[in-house]
Amino acid sequence: MPRPRRTQVSIEDTSWYHCCSRVTRRAFLFGEDKFTGKNYNHRRNWVENQLLKLGGIFSIDVVAYAVMSNHLHVVLKIDIFQVNSWTDREVVEHWHQLFKGTDLTQRFAKGELVAEQNLSQLRHSIAQYRSRLSDISWFMRCLNEPIARRANKEDNCTGHFWEGRFKSQALLDEVAVLACMAYVELNPIRAKMAKTPETSDYTSLKMRVKAALKDQQPAKLLPFIGDERLNQSKGINFVLKDYLELVDETGRIIRDDKRGSISTSSSKILNRLNISPGNWIKMTSDFGKIFHGPVGTTQELTNYCDHLQKRRRHFAKCCKYLEDGCGAFQDSH
Repeated sequence: MPRPRRTQVSIEDTSWYHCCSRVTRRAFLFGEDKFTGKNYNHRRNWVENQLLKLGGIFSIDVVAYAVMSNHLHVVLKIDIFQVNSWTDREVVEHWHQLFKGTDLTQRFAKGELVAEQNLSQLRHSIAQYRSRLSDISWFMRCLNEPIARRANKEDNCTGHFWEGRFKSQALLDEVAVLACMAYVELNPIRAKMAKTPETSDYTSLKMRVKAALKDQQPAKLLPFIGDERLNQSKGINFVLKDYLELVDETGRIIRDDKRGSISTSSSKILNRLNISPGNWIKMTSDFGKIFHGPVGTTQELTNYCDHLQKRRRHFAKCCKYLEDGCGAFQDSH
């Protein structure tokens, strides 16, 4: 039986999570369906647009994503500090971009006075919205449900579009985050749908490459802020140029099946991460097969399980891929 999502999320340990949704029966409902001869590639654009829209509404940053022919991957970062800093009016305004709300919240948003006997109900609604706007379950619901309704309407059918609940896993340290990002963004290259990052359609990697050519970063993605954080309040504590070079080379190795053929330049980057080239290639190639739960070192996994009161450390044997020694991933807020 699937575990409640709240038993898999521990903000105390990490705000970084990898989520994956698959369409029912793993049919190619986002690409070329060989059985029907129909092409649904345009639906990948639906998903990408909705995903980036939600990143601007929720207090959850989009870190990386890839929309494939029959599934999608997304790496998210929950910003609990941001949502708690929003005023009550800001919370309501964000929520009303997705849902109608109640008569009380509608009146409150318009600046109308709320009767004293209704204040308790209004505060309850605002507290509920604030919680949901930093909840990955609500984020994925607002991503998947509109796509399912739109696709069913287009196909003139009813029923399940997605294959049950989305899957999520906690990313407990820096290497876990970066390896998962690379794994997600290299999906089209592994599937031989693209040869290079800049031709990997419907991925965050293509967005980053296009922006980098203009010496910019995509406004709708969590930025790389380097080791010195570039005076920014939040972001990925890694140099964008190093990441793009590492992912580009990793993609070439995976595509050409040159196992372990890491250049001196990329080896230096991996040395800073304190991970071997072999483990990096293995994780970015088979992340989904290796890790079926939280990803981190043995100690990080132990802390995560303790905080969620899990009696057993499932998936502990997978920690070997991160046990080369990777320092704690310092969250930036």
